[in-house]
Amino acid sequence: MNVFLRNLEPRGALAPIDLEKAESFGAAKIEDFTWKQLLDLDACTRCGRCQDSCPAHLSGKPLSPKKVVQDLKGAWLERAKGVESQRQMIGGVVLEDEIWNCTTCYACHEACPVAIEPMTKIIEMRRNLVLEKASIPETGEGALKSLEARGHPWRGTTLTRTDWMKGLEVKTLVDDKNIDVLFWVGCTSALEERSTKVAQSIARVLKLGGVNFGILGAEEACCGDPARRLGNEYLFQTLAQANIELFKNYGIKKIVTGCPHCFNTLKYEYPQFGGNFEVVHHSQFIAGLVRSGKLKASVSIPDVVTYHDSCYLGRYNDIYDSPRQVLKGLGVKLKEMPRNRERGFCCGAGGGHLWLEEQKKGERINHMRTEQALATGAKVIATACPYCLQMFEDGIKAKASEESVKVRDIAEIVAESASK
Repeated sequence: MNVFLRNLEPRGALAPIDLEKAESFGAAKIEDFTWKQLLDLDACTRCGRCQDSCPAHLSGKPLSPKKVVQDLKGAWLERAKGVESQRQMIGGVVLEDEIWNCTTCYACHEACPVAIEPMTKIIEMRRNLVLEKASIPETGEGALKSLEARGHPWRGTTLTRTDWMKGLEVKTLVDDKNIDVLFWVGCTSALEERSTKVAQSIARVLKLGGVNFGILGAEEACCGDPARRLGNEYLFQTLAQANIELFKNYGIKKIVTGCPHCFNTLKYEYPQFGGNFEVVHHSQFIAGLVRSGKLKASVSIPDVVTYHDSCYLGRYNDIYDSPRQVLKGLGVKLKEMPRNRERGFCCGAGGGHLWLEEQKKGERINHMRTEQALATGAKVIATACPYCLQMFEDGIKAKASEESVKVRDIAEIVAESASK
């Protein structure tokens, strides 16, 4: 029954809250869950596939999707029987550590044979913590405050939205709105120093491919993904509605972005608020340029490469082939990690964890994934996500492998070897 009634909406889209009509936000008690979320609890067969796939659980953090579902089921049955429980759902039935350790990687959903969605319940409890109780770990609160004040989550950055484009002659829409494609740069690629090289590479590839594109520049604000995944639905909707209005004012029809989190949000969550645009990830767009003959490239890396699947590009959006097509088209020697494609392992940055400091319990998730990449013997770890890039950079330093292994976005690899 649960499989028959499974969610048929895009798997990357969280359900919106009607902020004007809602009497409370998120889920603080078992009655706050939808009938489908309760049916999920009854459908659980306790097989454990979800926790065997969960990066937080495998790294030794206090989170098991199976346990969350079973604990909520126990509370539901108690409530149904009229048993008065002294435990609050949040902090009692499900601990706050469990709620904040989720990286929203979707591995639990992918693994479940009966279509249960543990992550959506965790997000509902986050929403309640943030919007009703103003409770969030300090590092997450800092990111949200930066989003509110500056339109991006990168506290302390000295870069502006346009520093990365110096010398590249990239036009901004405020100066020339006659474009075919909007290059949505994203906060990380614009404002984090290492990731700016990815933005530069994407721009070079677009220019080599003869694409008439532009950027929003100083007018670009965060797409809202960190806010929504950290539970602040109000802030997400504020950012989304402002961006949608800006897109419509400029007559934007097609958007290319190098960030899977921005891609997922713009493509599947903006339509919830009237923002319907064609959104393409840069790996898809580059693969299309190569297929059409507008871009020619040959291998610039003689070493073996291993490719890491971003959760928000892979499991969320089933985009596995285009990044590999780009690499193979260059003649790259590709060696897969054992955990790849839909069984890939999270980098640890999703769900706001790029800014939410990971608990010291157990091993760091990005260190585990880095070890898996290093075990292939590859000299280059290829990514297609600025979040993943950051986590691998940190992981390689932690493993003292900076001299022998490099992390590169596929756009950087293409930009070095491409020609018209």
